[in-house]
Amino acid sequence: MEFKDLISHCKEYGFVYPSSEIYDGLSAVYDYGPYGVELKNNIKSYWWKSMVQMHENIVGLDAAIFMHPKTWKASGHVDAFNDPLIDNKDSKKRYRADQLIEGYIEKIEQKIEKDVEKARSRFGESFDRDHFVHTNERIIERQKEIDAIQNRLAQSLKNGDMEGLKAIIDECGIACQESGSRNWTEVRQFNLMFNTQLGNIAGEEGKLYLRPETAQGIFVNFLNVQKSTRQKIPFGIAQIGKAFRNEIVARQFIFRMREFEQMEMQFFVRPGTEMEWYHYWKEHRLKWHHALGTDTRKLRFHDHINLAHYANAAVDIEFEFPFGFRELEGIHSRTDFDLSEHQKLSGKKMQYFDPELNESYTPYVVETSIGCDRMFLATVSNALREETVPDADGNESQRVVMTLPPALAPVKVAILPLLKNKEELTKAAGEIFNNLKSSMMCQYDEKDAIGRRYRRQDAIGTPYCITIDFETLENHTVTIRNRDTLLQERVKISDIKSNLADKVSIDRLFD
Repeated sequence: MEFKDLISHCKEYGFVYPSSEIYDGLSAVYDYGPYGVELKNNIKSYWWKSMVQMHENIVGLDAAIFMHPKTWKASGHVDAFNDPLIDNKDSKKRYRADQLIEGYIEKIEQKIEKDVEKARSRFGESFDRDHFVHTNERIIERQKEIDAIQNRLAQSLKNGDMEGLKAIIDECGIACQESGSRNWTEVRQFNLMFNTQLGNIAGEEGKLYLRPETAQGIFVNFLNVQKSTRQKIPFGIAQIGKAFRNEIVARQFIFRMREFEQMEMQFFVRPGTEMEWYHYWKEHRLKWHHALGTDTRKLRFHDHINLAHYANAAVDIEFEFPFGFRELEGIHSRTDFDLSEHQKLSGKKMQYFDPELNESYTPYVVETSIGCDRMFLATVSNALREETVPDADGNESQRVVMTLPPALAPVKVAILPLLKNKEELTKAAGEIFNNLKSSMMCQYDEKDAIGRRYRRQDAIGTPYCITIDFETLENHTVTIRNRDTLLQERVKISDIKSNLADKVSIDRLFD
């Protein structure tokens, strides 16, 4: 299914709406509809339970969005939280210079993949991809070009060399996607933080920032949490919260937004053990994604070439979105940078006394950070499909279905009386609905023919549909339809809850 169809489906079925749509919307800001908010909450519940409830040495936090402005000075965001901005003079369209270059690299990679696929179809089962890409001269030359551009890009970003970025754009002949023009401005730095004023205090003294990340709220509360919970290192602090970035180019639906939600965990460790924990969390987080049944070919690790100023190791878990592999989650070894910088600027001690070593030190930090909105998009991308299935008459028909894991599905079970104008059926359906609604998210639907109601539930990802028919009135049984297999099972009304509770439970994901 194409990406535009996914976006259309999300709006039509109440998952995601453009924000302020009656006023023509607000660029790169979205609202989550009735089913979207349920799916998003279920994703957050799965993450929170896996992080906090399943680890006795990880606790939660909900820090304020507004923080003292010195926080962002210490973290480096005031001076270094910039993206390289470039404008096309003809189209007046604005771009991130590094993304233009990355897009050029992707086109070369696509050419390589096209050559690989041609060779695969020519040689069949005997095809050895690794041997082919390391011996084919055209691919070798293209890979050399990619490596050279990536090295120059990384060096320019590291040194803040805007002229170097412009030189790459010019030498590669990169054109504006809209106008086809190569008439560019110079590259300049653009700070991504939104700012506002504190009360009625004007000027720099009253300036506040909307937080661009949730991590700093954890770092400034490190000692508060450690003392309150009596945690011993290693231990972690987890947080889910909103963050804000004034993105130059916000695109690809909810993948890159100006207001978004993060799920982050900072894990505090002894200096010298950070790489051990970095590798642990790298593998542990990948398992979290695999537990959702995500195709392993859609997930991959991507090591950072250009490390952030605070990191000594960093890797992304990338997911294959409809527009290609992109970052879904980051695992970073942040060293002791954050705690040390806050200690310097605040003058407050940010050290931990280790009773086993009988000494104090500034802990190192390993971070896992995942965008909740990106995880939402990955989940929908992975689940939404159009397929051919047999209909009630045995003929083939098309359906749009979201094969969401039952634990994440917005609605777990739909209660469907066969006919809406038969009071005995609707009454029985209402009783079943009232009995189940405290245990799982249910939906009652009596409008349209039963087949159309099944299709509507398929489209929002409901894993089970309960049909109340005339046989229900005779023997107190109902039909439970499975979304994925389309099989229908006859179950006693008294057994419905026990039959479904385990199947839709989030605990299933931890098996």
